Amino acid sequence: MREDGSHVDVGNYEFGVPVWATAAALVVILLIALLFGAVSRWLLRRYARLDITTCIVLSILGSAVGLFVAGAIDRELRLWSVLTVAVTLVSSIITIAIYGAVAARFQRQQHVPVSALLAAGESDRVEFKSTARVNMRTGEKDSRMEQVIAKTVSAFLNASGGTLIVGVDDDGTPLGLDRDYATLKVPDADRFELWLRDLLTTSLGANAAAAVGVAIEDVEVDDGPARPVCRLTCAPSPRPVYLRTGKSSAPEFWVRSGNSTRQLTVDQAADYVMNRWPLGAGAAAAAQFRAAVRFSVER
Repeated sequence: MREDGSHVDVGNYEFGVPVWATAAALVVILLIALLFGAVSRWLLRRYARLDITTCIVLSILGSAVGLFVAGAIDRELRLWSVLTVAVTLVSSIITIAIYGAVAARFQRQQHVPVSALLAAGESDRVEFKSTARVNMRTGEKDSRMEQVIAKTVSAFLNASGGTLIVGVDDDGTPLGLDRDYATLKVPDADRFELWLRDLLTTSLGANAAAAVGVAIEDVEVDDGPARPVCRLTCAPSPRPVYLRTGKSSAPEFWVRSGNSTRQLTVDQAADYVMNRWPLGAGAAAAAQFRAAVRFSVER
C-alpha cells in the first residue's frame, strides 16, 4: 500500500536484480560451499570418510545457519565482513562434523573376539581358511592358496567389509599357523605378517593393503595349548579394488556374494562399480565432458 492509501499490484512488481547477477550469485555460493566443504573434509579426515558432494550439501546448510547466527549477533553486519565469514565457516564445519560423527559411528566396526566369530561360523562377513600358503591335500606350499587369500580380501573390500581368519577349518576349529610358519625362513608371527602384507601389496596395491588390519591371536582349544590364528579385518573400500595375480595378468574384480567369493565379468564389474561408488558431481561432469570431446573428435 502506498502512502496515499492506494494499493500496489505486486503481481507486476519486478525485483531490481538482473538475471546475470542471480546466476553469478549461485556460482559463488557453490564455490564457497565447495571451499568450506573441502576445508571441513580435510579437518575431519581422521574421523570419518566423507565424499565431497555430501560435504558441499552440508556446507550449504551449515552456511545458512551461520548467516542466521551472524545476523542475530549484529543486524548491521555485511555479508563479506570477517565476522560473518568466520561464523559461517565455523557453522559449516560444525554441521559437517556432526554428520561425520554419526557417519563414523556407523562406519566403525565393532571388535568381536575371534572365539565368538568361530562359534558363529562363516557368513557373508566372515570367512575361514585353513592355511595361507600350504595345500592341505599335498602338504606343500602352493601359490594358488596365496591367491585365494588375496581374492577373499579383495572381495570383502569391494563389498561391505568383513573378517578373514586364517588357520581355521570350515567348521571353525582352530588349526594354527604352524604349516604356514614352516614355509618361512624365520618361522614366527612377525615374519608371517610381513609376508602377508607383501602379498596383499603386490596383489591389491599399496593403498588397499594398508587398509587391511592384520593381527595374530591365540585361540584356546579343548585338546591342547592355544593355537595362533591370523585375523584380517577388511573395512569397505572407498574405491574399487582390483586383483592382479601376476605382473602381466589382467586385473580381476571380486566381490562377496552371500558366504562365497565371486568374480565379476567386465560388464558386471562396470555396473557394480557405478552403483557401489557413484561419481561425485565434479567427477561426473568431467567424465561427461571428456566423453563428449572424444565423441566429437571421433566424428
